[in-house]
Amino acid sequence: MADTNQNHGGALRLAVSPSHLVFSEILSVTSAMRKNSRWASSQPGPTRGTGLASTMGLRPQQNVSVKSGRAVHDRQETILLWDFEKLKRSIRDNEDIMSLPLTTILSPFLALIRSPLSTGPITSTALASIQAFFTAGLITPNSPNVEPALIDLSNALAHCKFEASDSSSDEVVLLRILTIINSCLASAVGETVGDVEVCEMLETVLTICCQMRLSETLRKNAENTMGALGRHVFSRLDSLRPEDDTEDAEASKPYGLPSVQELLRVLVNLLDPTDQQHTDSIRLTALGILQAALEFSGSRIGLFPSLADMILDQGCKFLLQLARSDNTSILHLSLRVLSVVFHTMRGQLKLQTELFLSFAIDRLAPPVIVIPPKVQLSLNSGARRKNVSLPGTPTVGSTSSVSGDPSMDPLLLDDQGNEEDTPPPSKPRVPPARGLTRELLLETLGNLARQPSFMVDLWVNYDCDASCEDLFDRLVQFMTRGVYPTQYVGGLETQRYASQLLCLDSVLSYVHHMNARAEGPVGDWPDSNPQPDALNLQKSTKRLILTGASRFNTKPKTGFAYFEEHGLIYKKEYEDQGLTRPEILAMFLKNTPRLDKKVLGDWISAPENIEVLRAFIKLLDFKGKSIADAMRVLVEAFRLPGEAAPIGRVTETFAEIYFATKPPEIKSTDAVYVLAYSVILLNTDLYNPQNRKRMTIEDYKRNLRGVNDGEDFDPDYLQGVYDSIKKREIIMPEEHTGQLGFEYAWKALLLRTKAAGPLLPCNTNLFDRSMFQSSWKPVLAAITYAFTTFDDDYVVDKAIAGLRQCANLAGQFDLPEVFDYIVSSLSRVTGLLTEPEHKSAKFSTVQHEGQSITVSPLSIKFGTNVRGQLAAVVLFAITNGNGNAIREGWSMIFEMFETLFFHSLLPPRMLQMEDFLGGASMIPMQGSAPLTSPNVGRSDGGLLSALSSYLLTPYGASTDSLPAEPTSDDIENTLSTMDCITSCKLDELYSQLMNLELEPLTAAVRAIQALADRRTVTLLDAPAAQEGTSPISPRFDAQFMEQLPYDPVSVFLLEIMTSIALHAKEHIEEIWPIVFEHISGLLNSAQRFSILLIERAVVALLRLCLIITEKPPLRDQIYVAVDLLRGLPPDITTAVGEQVVAGLGRMVQDHKQVIRSATEWGLVFALIRGTISHPEAAKASFSLLSGLINTDDGQAVTGDNINGLISLLDDFAGAAGAAVEGTLQQQRRPAAPVNEPTIERGVGAVELVADLRKLVPRLMSSSTLPIAQAWETYWVPVLTSLARQSTNTCRDVRHSAINHLQRILLSPQLTTGLDGQSDWDCATIFTKVLCPLTDELLNTQTIKKDVAGMSETRLRASTLLCKSFLHYSVSDQGMSDLNEVWIRILDQLDQLMKSGQGDQLYEAIPESLKNVVLVMNASDVLVPPSHPDTRTASQVQMWNLTKERMDKFLPGFLDDLIPTPPPPPAETTTQADGSQPPAS
Repeated sequence: MADTNQNHGGALRLAVSPSHLVFSEILSVTSAMRKNSRWASSQPGPTRGTGLASTMGLRPQQNVSVKSGRAVHDRQETILLWDFEKLKRSIRDNEDIMSLPLTTILSPFLALIRSPLSTGPITSTALASIQAFFTAGLITPNSPNVEPALIDLSNALAHCKFEASDSSSDEVVLLRILTIINSCLASAVGETVGDVEVCEMLETVLTICCQMRLSETLRKNAENTMGALGRHVFSRLDSLRPEDDTEDAEASKPYGLPSVQELLRVLVNLLDPTDQQHTDSIRLTALGILQAALEFSGSRIGLFPSLADMILDQGCKFLLQLARSDNTSILHLSLRVLSVVFHTMRGQLKLQTELFLSFAIDRLAPPVIVIPPKVQLSLNSGARRKNVSLPGTPTVGSTSSVSGDPSMDPLLLDDQGNEEDTPPPSKPRVPPARGLTRELLLETLGNLARQPSFMVDLWVNYDCDASCEDLFDRLVQFMTRGVYPTQYVGGLETQRYASQLLCLDSVLSYVHHMNARAEGPVGDWPDSNPQPDALNLQKSTKRLILTGASRFNTKPKTGFAYFEEHGLIYKKEYEDQGLTRPEILAMFLKNTPRLDKKVLGDWISAPENIEVLRAFIKLLDFKGKSIADAMRVLVEAFRLPGEAAPIGRVTETFAEIYFATKPPEIKSTDAVYVLAYSVILLNTDLYNPQNRKRMTIEDYKRNLRGVNDGEDFDPDYLQGVYDSIKKREIIMPEEHTGQLGFEYAWKALLLRTKAAGPLLPCNTNLFDRSMFQSSWKPVLAAITYAFTTFDDDYVVDKAIAGLRQCANLAGQFDLPEVFDYIVSSLSRVTGLLTEPEHKSAKFSTVQHEGQSITVSPLSIKFGTNVRGQLAAVVLFAITNGNGNAIREGWSMIFEMFETLFFHSLLPPRMLQMEDFLGGASMIPMQGSAPLTSPNVGRSDGGLLSALSSYLLTPYGASTDSLPAEPTSDDIENTLSTMDCITSCKLDELYSQLMNLELEPLTAAVRAIQALADRRTVTLLDAPAAQEGTSPISPRFDAQFMEQLPYDPVSVFLLEIMTSIALHAKEHIEEIWPIVFEHISGLLNSAQRFSILLIERAVVALLRLCLIITEKPPLRDQIYVAVDLLRGLPPDITTAVGEQVVAGLGRMVQDHKQVIRSATEWGLVFALIRGTISHPEAAKASFSLLSGLINTDDGQAVTGDNINGLISLLDDFAGAAGAAVEGTLQQQRRPAAPVNEPTIERGVGAVELVADLRKLVPRLMSSSTLPIAQAWETYWVPVLTSLARQSTNTCRDVRHSAINHLQRILLSPQLTTGLDGQSDWDCATIFTKVLCPLTDELLNTQTIKKDVAGMSETRLRASTLLCKSFLHYSVSDQGMSDLNEVWIRILDQLDQLMKSGQGDQLYEAIPESLKNVVLVMNASDVLVPPSHPDTRTASQVQMWNLTKERMDKFLPGFLDDLIPTPPPPPAETTTQADGSQPPAS
């Protein structure tokens, strides 16, 4: 005997023998039967002798007759009880119960279950016994006769009958049935059940589910069981092959595809909302079962065509209709099932997905509200649709298609947002969802949107397809707008908030998935798919087509012009195919979506478009179609016009083309024409609601007698036409309403499905840039709104993550406008965009833990603004490292910088300024007293002066204006602010500013310039602009206008701008014009601004000049800058002179090669000249000039700068004289001490001029001028300068100058390299140097400069004059016009002697003349008369002129020095006539 205790089929292990279990169950059933009166007295067996007699070979006793029906009934009762007795005997007769056929064991139990004689408790006991057999493992796949037994079991359960008793007992029976069916199908035994049995069992369970009279508990149990069984049955698909799927799959064992097909068919049919036999409760049951099955096997269902077709067609159709149910339970489950279907079978549901998303967005979109135009441009178009449909796309429960109105499609709007082509909006066709309905729809959309590739799928499959809606755009617009509370109409506040969160979650999911794709590898994109570039082109073309269609629907002529302008109609490939223009145009019209079919019908039926009409109708497929179906095709293509003539043209053209297809029963074109008209009339007659008498078939036939080429049509043919029209009206798709419209559009959708093809899976980042570029603005606006308004920390944290991800995407896709938008949005949230006052800051400063803290209203307020602090941290975290991606956003950043600076909250590094003198220092927050002219202010002290000085000081206000003492809370808030600013790492951003690329760098500098101008130069024009007058030239009128108060922010902005420009040397050519524009604006109105700001502007300009010296293209700009500085008012120049000289000195010393021409040097020297009056600046200027002459052997001195250099040194020497002269003129009080440094510089200047004599020979030798011209060019300026300074008021300067002049004039260096009169004329020395010097010394004003000391100078000058003449008159060089020069010298000596300056000069001049005359005589220049007179004419002239001139002021002086020899003694001679010659 086999081990009966073994575990069969995974059942529980028995502790008793199976026989014992069966006997016990038999006893339980028979005991229950005995309790019933029907079996209380019954004998469990047949009459004696029947079976045994046969066995023993005896003749059995025959029952002669049956007395009554009651006897038969009793017989049935007995048999039911006897079957159990037979089973017991069979078990006793077999050692192993497991070897008994399973049918033998189950037969009595199943018979009792089928019997209508049984009661509820008895049947329940029998069912419990069968369940015990399953549990104990008596029913296994290996049991003998298991398959027939299961067939019997299925049949018994399906046909279970019993006498009704109380409802509780009856429901127990049904509950037992559910348990057995579940045990059968869900166990290993189920593998042996056939399709018929499975369907029978499922029907049984489903019937229980749908019995509304049953208790809720039982039905829920049945639903749970059905759900489990559904999952189990659908799981069979995992073991089946899709290739085996046929239209008529035969039943098999074990069960397979037929069971799945039948179950799915039943469930789908139960969903039909138009079937009145099925209640919502039944639909809920079916939805629950379908949901459970699809969640586990949905992906496999799509692989089997027969199953997929049921889902694609009827399943989606019913589900979409249920999705608009008012029953929230139905809505919830239908949406859940749809969500599962779209998750698992989306590749096959392209158009169904489009329909659902369009419907959902339409229902969720708010009613049309009045909003500003700019917002309206991007409104979701779901509730504002025109009746222009996509072919065959139905609308769930609406009167027209779900196609989008292109009017509000952002793709159709030009860059300026024009809506000239958009029709007026229509009312929404479906009521907006509210409350729980809205939340369920949003949850469903969110579940779909959370799929990583969902949005990419929408972009590729719909937005890039001209025949589909722009679902990506619509969904993004809806989700982003759903974040705002204005998009929610009605409902509770909690529902509105939940709606906002759901939309925000969808937006963030979209951004998150795109960011994940951007950071990961590019997804697979098969070569068989359209290439990304081609899809993007389709997207662009779609935009053009939709725009053109919108214009066509308004005015066809305008639409065609737009189409042709963009090359959308007549393409070259069509012409290459030999197509005519009407044919090409017809093809375009037929294939272009969104064209209004009424407008198309009116246009195409016009007389001038007859060729296009013919070509268009030829494109329609009439082959094999009846006249009624052909007319349906025609009216679906365009709407027939309303007038008779156009209808006639259309009908005539249709008749011609239709007859060409050789339709049966029609013999001519005219017959088609008449028949087509008859179809139109018949259709109108049958479906006109005002027509009470309908046309009969007889009437129809009678009307068409003899029109078929003179004959009658076949009656059967006309009957078919009549029946076709009567059965289905010929109507335009847009005119279908209600369920009829939906049915028609659904069929069209299914037809489009074949052409549309499957949905392309797009888990790739190839399209992310285009997607993000088209959607970033509403996405960022929504996220920013959530960040600024939502209070939930989790939501805020998610919003921050979304902002960071958007910034990352913007960096990946190189979209600087995104960064600008982020910066603009977050900066407004920070609260740091308050413009500082245009004056010095004055806030309280306290010490905290050894640190100086400035407590200001902003620091207090910002310290309490947690959201503002978060925004600041996020903003600067995004900008740090992304500076090159920012453009317009720099303006906001620097606005925050200026606010933080004004309140002393910036890092110390950003508060520094550098100059040429003191290096780096902090920008002062307080200004100084306004600059006053040194000539105006009083130098004496006194009470009035002190009071006036105090009142003129900007910060001499009363103590009432002092800031209040900060509280501990104020200090704590300020510390919070400082911690936040530290977390922003502004110093790192500042460092990045110095290394930006050109474009962002230019944007940053322009932003600073705009802010700086707004605080400075723009203020100057404000009063004039307000008064309506033109601004006055600042150069001339600034001195008459009030000076603006010191503004430290202006200095800060200037310093930031300068630092950026200095660090960006490689981009200085682009940055220079921007910075220079601002600086020139300040310097042109220098007297209107604080002297500190002007000084910083001067320093900035010179520091930039040092940079541009290295850029040859900007060389000219150096002198533009220098000229700008030269034009500063004298008092400003004096105030900033030290900085000017320091900057110029560095430029001249380090970049001598930059200054080349005399003009350029002139500008530089002119600027230096303006600093001579400033003590410190003059010292630096003089040092600069000294360096030029004495450094590198004077190589810096060139022919271009020597004259300017001499002129500038003259000014230094002149300043010394002016200083002495000013001292001497102070007669009211004791003389002030002479300015010794000025005098020293004056003397030094003369010495520097004299030192130039060492450089002149080099300059002459390198010059290309003729030698005489070169000598005069380089020597004369030196000599004239010394001559001029020989009359200087300052005695030291004067003496030094005349000493150097004498040394040079009498040295051989002056004539080195010269060759007599051929090269030069030494008379120049007298005419341009010495004679003018003497003339100046004769001037009375010159004498008054130094009455006491000028006599000596005159004496030395007269001596030098004589010595020089003596030197050059007898030299080898020779002198032209010697006589003229000599006479001029005598004239000047005469004037000197007569000037009455004392005996010293009177005595010295004759002595000097004595030497000159003697040397001239010795040199035969001045020769007295002789006898005989052998002098030359020039000697005679020289003597005569000299004697004549000298006798006037020194009579006899010449005769005494050079006596005229006496004439020789006269000799007596006798002439021929004897007379003596006359005396000579």
